[in-house]
Amino acid sequence: MPESSRSLLSRLSKAPVVADQGRAKAQLKDFVARAREEPRAAALLGHLDGGLPCDLLLGLADHSPFLWQLIVNDPARMARLAFEAPEEVHRALVENQTGLFRELRSGTITRDDAVQAFRQNRNTHALLVALADIGGLWSTEQVVQALSDFADASVSGGVNLVLTETAGLGRIALRDPEAPGEGSGFTVLALGKHGAGELNYSSDIDLVIFFDPETTVLRDPSEAATVYTRIAQQLAKLLQERTADGYVHRVDYRLRPDPGSTPTAVSLSSAYVYYETVGQNWERAAFIKARPIAGDLALGENFLKELRPFIWRKYFDFASIADVHAMKRQIHAVRGHDQIAVAGHDIKLGRGGIREIEFFVQTQQLVFGGRRPGLRGRRTLDMLKALHDEGWITAHARDELSDAYRFLRTIEHRLQMVADEQTQRLPSDEEQLRRFARFCGYSNLKAFSKALTDQAKIVQGHYALLFEEGPELASDVGSLVFTGSDNDPDTLATLQRMGFHEPERVAETVRGWHFGRRPAIQSARAREVLTELTPALLSALGGTADPDGALAALDRAFGRMPAAVELLTILQSHDRLRLLFADLLGTAPRLADTVALSPHVLDALIDPAFGTPTTDDAAIEEQIRQLIGPPRDFEDFLDRIRDAARQMRFVTGARLLSGVLSPAQAGESYAAIARAVIRASFDEVRRAFEADHGVVPGARVAILGLGRLGSRELTAGSDLDLVVIYDFDENARESTGPRSLDVVVYHTRLTQRLVSALTVPARRGLLYEVDLRLRPQGGKGPVASQFKGFVAYQKSEADLWEHMALTRARVLAGNEAFGAEVSQAVKDILTTKRDPKNVFKEVRTMRELIAQEKGDSDPWDMKLARGGLTDLDFMAQGLVLAHAHTHPLLAGLSTETTFAEAQSLGLLQSDDARILIEAHRLFNDIFQWQRLTIEGSFDAEKVPPVILKRLATVAGLPSAKVLLEHLGGMCGRVREVFRVAMDAH
Repeated sequence: MPESSRSLLSRLSKAPVVADQGRAKAQLKDFVARAREEPRAAALLGHLDGGLPCDLLLGLADHSPFLWQLIVNDPARMARLAFEAPEEVHRALVENQTGLFRELRSGTITRDDAVQAFRQNRNTHALLVALADIGGLWSTEQVVQALSDFADASVSGGVNLVLTETAGLGRIALRDPEAPGEGSGFTVLALGKHGAGELNYSSDIDLVIFFDPETTVLRDPSEAATVYTRIAQQLAKLLQERTADGYVHRVDYRLRPDPGSTPTAVSLSSAYVYYETVGQNWERAAFIKARPIAGDLALGENFLKELRPFIWRKYFDFASIADVHAMKRQIHAVRGHDQIAVAGHDIKLGRGGIREIEFFVQTQQLVFGGRRPGLRGRRTLDMLKALHDEGWITAHARDELSDAYRFLRTIEHRLQMVADEQTQRLPSDEEQLRRFARFCGYSNLKAFSKALTDQAKIVQGHYALLFEEGPELASDVGSLVFTGSDNDPDTLATLQRMGFHEPERVAETVRGWHFGRRPAIQSARAREVLTELTPALLSALGGTADPDGALAALDRAFGRMPAAVELLTILQSHDRLRLLFADLLGTAPRLADTVALSPHVLDALIDPAFGTPTTDDAAIEEQIRQLIGPPRDFEDFLDRIRDAARQMRFVTGARLLSGVLSPAQAGESYAAIARAVIRASFDEVRRAFEADHGVVPGARVAILGLGRLGSRELTAGSDLDLVVIYDFDENARESTGPRSLDVVVYHTRLTQRLVSALTVPARRGLLYEVDLRLRPQGGKGPVASQFKGFVAYQKSEADLWEHMALTRARVLAGNEAFGAEVSQAVKDILTTKRDPKNVFKEVRTMRELIAQEKGDSDPWDMKLARGGLTDLDFMAQGLVLAHAHTHPLLAGLSTETTFAEAQSLGLLQSDDARILIEAHRLFNDIFQWQRLTIEGSFDAEKVPPVILKRLATVAGLPSAKVLLEHLGGMCGRVREVFRVAMDAH
């Protein structure tokens, strides 16, 4: 009689070692009592007086609550398994599991009956495999194949059942009701150990489901995604929903393309695009084991055929070694996995574990399989043999790794048989570990420990020969694993220790990068660098005041960048830049956005000149012009000047962030950059304009900067307030060029060209927003003002607020001699004799009008809050206009210097001047930092707390709450000084 035809009882060759004889015998006695009441189990009783059958049941009673419950609950089932050949029982269970849909379709059973049968078959099969494994009937290969066969049958039978039901609802039309999957346009692929036919005892089954949206079986082709996703969901529910009879299989759909953003059933077209563009090496490794198991098998086979170039590269792909090794080194950062131990050791992920053998095989398959079809098999043991046969590994390596694989898989199965849990971690408690050693057949813990460590060391040795040491991916903080599709608990714990408050979101974000959700990191090189950089980058982000906000900012940056390779490479190479960039992400998103657009700006931060800044106009203009260089044409100039300005503004912001520049110095630097940009742009615009339209005889132009640009207090987000003034020979009527223009039209268009050069969103973005509304007659007047008209308007028609604006006017560009004339004219206007009472009355009226139009109640609005910068600026401007006729030195000073000069002239009390200067310095500092950190309005309700904390630090205060109170008190004092000053005049 063939061995496979003999009964289980007749073939038993071993049994576990019982740890607690008394407990085990008591449970066996209970089973015997139950069996006596079941006629179909009575024949088994004669075999339980002693020998291997008795020892086997005693061992299961002692060590496996799960298996013992299956035995006790149904003695007749145990008897059937004992007296029949395991192979025949297995075959019958597989056939029944596959064919239940036919019984349901014929009306022989109800759906509830089918659900129950699915689960009862699984219970019987689980007990059968355990008995054959523990009793020494089946080899490791037979055990994993039997588990895989049954999973195939469950999925296939489940798919056929759900397809049959869907057809019954009229959603699809089956081509062959006896074979519902054929031509259904719905295919199920098994991956992982299931796909390889190496399923472990209590494993989830990794499935991916694809559908053909062009299939003809759908009643409504537009519903393909909805219908097939529903089928996939129904399948998962059928298999994994727990009832009184248990479950069939836990289903994991997360190995599909980008599981965070795709439905459970993915169209073939979407899948092809995904794998061709952003498929990763770990997904290539997963598809080595892919196998169609249910539904439209031909569709699945064709899909894998089409995917072959993705999985199997034409040339030897040695980069895969580095990538897969990076995955493994991340896993090794897990505490408890980085050394060979016994108590608490993970026999799958730990050193010398199952994963190392799998990586050893799969990586060489990825590297060489493109040119060696013989290395494209699914099973680990088969491929160890193939690697030897093709000369890639020695016979010694083949045999030792094969033996280790069988040993570790057996231990894995014993772990999972205890309570039907998907675990690979040995007990940490010594007593529990001692009991488990006996379940594995060892008489004592010492023998088990030696066997385990010996095998693990063998695996580790072979693995180390293949994977030479590479750069460390994680520091001592712990695990950082983002491969695959699920969250590693140790990684979540590591992220929390690093300072992240939402580790699950962090893990999903990083995993999304690997899935190619951000186009900037879809290239192979970008993902390769990212794999190596991620732990160090997360460590840097974790050191910021708001790690979660910093990571979110980085993710947004990746979303806007066309490509991230340059940035990632720079960050990989420089620790200092990585830390500074992390700080930018957390506290200065505006600067981080600049880096996202132009990673090369980071280069300036490692230049020695970073620590020795200048705010001198001429020096900064020279730097700007050097960065621009000689442009090829006007469009090239627009790109170059945007790059230059972006870099210079970034460096200024970084210097402010690093404490190299004070906020006041940063304002001077921003203003000097704007001046240089205006001057360079005007030169280039005028050169191009004159080539078309010639020149106007005797023409001269001066460009005035007003507002914060004129007072050299510009911020990172300021607009440019400009006024363009021109003069010309009164005898001239038009320009001299081939396309001559009227003088007024000429200067109007020249000004418009300049504004366009500064504001047009060219390929590299825009430079500045420009505001021309401070020119004579505001938006109603011409964009460029003739000099005589400008002076006449200011002397006879301008309102006081227009003269207030002129207190901060400064000539930035144009004809130097003419600029001096314009400056003198402005000074003459400012020093005109005025009635101080009327001046301050109009200043107060203007302030109230602004409050009505724009509000003054936001305590965080440094400009508009009552008692804020607007009050201070108006106060200074009122002092200039009221007293510059008598004290001309007041004209042309900064706000703080105006207060100081007014105090020395007796126009302000000493205490009042001190309050105003102190308030202006504080408010300006806070305002500079607000504009550096946040783009747009500063809404304290939405601003990250870390930025508010940073503002408090700038003011030398312990918290944002204290800062707000301090700002309120300072504004109150300014309001009082403002009121008294207005009343005094």
